[in-house]
Amino acid sequence: MSKELVDALDALEAERGIERAVVVEALEDALRAAYKKQYNSAEQNVEAIFDTKKGNVSIKQVKNVVLDEDFEDENTEISLHDALAINRAYEPGDEIRFDVTPKDFGRMAAQAAKQVIVQKMREAGREAIYNKFADYQDEIITGEVDRQDARFLYMTLPGNQEAAMAPNDQMPNEHYRMGDRIKVLVNKVENNAKGPQIFVSRTAPDLVKRLFEQEVPEVYDGTVEIMNISREAGDRSKIAVYTHDTDLDPVGAMVGQRGARVQSVVNELGGENMDIVEWVEDEAQYIANALNPSEVTDVIFDPENERVVTVIVPDNQLSLAIGKKGQNARLAARLTGFKIDIKSESEAANTLSNQSPATGENGE
Repeated sequence: MSKELVDALDALEAERGIERAVVVEALEDALRAAYKKQYNSAEQNVEAIFDTKKGNVSIKQVKNVVLDEDFEDENTEISLHDALAINRAYEPGDEIRFDVTPKDFGRMAAQAAKQVIVQKMREAGREAIYNKFADYQDEIITGEVDRQDARFLYMTLPGNQEAAMAPNDQMPNEHYRMGDRIKVLVNKVENNAKGPQIFVSRTAPDLVKRLFEQEVPEVYDGTVEIMNISREAGDRSKIAVYTHDTDLDPVGAMVGQRGARVQSVVNELGGENMDIVEWVEDEAQYIANALNPSEVTDVIFDPENERVVTVIVPDNQLSLAIGKKGQNARLAARLTGFKIDIKSESEAANTLSNQSPATGENGE
């Protein structure tokens, strides 16, 4: 061991941000383990000490001072009688360190130091990648499609970092080809034994939110708030928006002049339709808004279940309110958090008349 190792530790701290104390601790642990294995001293209590100024390493056997009558294990204990022969100041409970550094330990120490430094550099690299992409979590990033197997679609992100996209995070209306550059949402970052694992999505509702943040300054600065999103990726999304600014139309801000803003998001998502509705505190009005583009005549809350409503719509609006395969009603229910039963005006009238009590000729 030499001053070169000290210089290497300084460089690691300055260039890689790896704290010197962390490397020294790992090095001492590795040297202690190497000594105990090489010299069959598993029963001994030993410690390795690295001189951070000179780069030298020493191995110390640690023994506890015990009363003569309590002495049992010469590997970890020293009797008070023997301790006092070394120094009259020792008392029971003190620790004495004996230098047991082998003469040929230098080569082993150098090899252990090399392994520790390489390992710490690898760990630091992984940690740096993890920290970088953990900061990107729930944010949009552009990646390049690399390859696909039965489990994932793999992408290359900036910094040549690989990310995986599971089948349920892939848009059903999109076909990915190698080299395609697409925007994805970083929805999970893990740090495990294999290193950082980054997972991305094209189907997450937050992808829609982040895309609107990029296109609509009022969303980015918080003037317009996206309160909720319900989405069937690749087909249709409903977005509820709100603003405290009474002079601003939040839906108009999202749509943009001649629909330019919303169209940019639609194009990015392969033609996915966007229904943008205004969020209001009045739950009945919010539910009516959520069923856009259908008109709503009435919203009736179930007195036995506050999260269940019956919505009445004009007869010619029933199919529109329900939507193809029930999609409009389904997305509106997710957006508002209510179970929605949709009835036409004539159906509601018939139900009401059937519930009315029958009366005789004399009204009895």
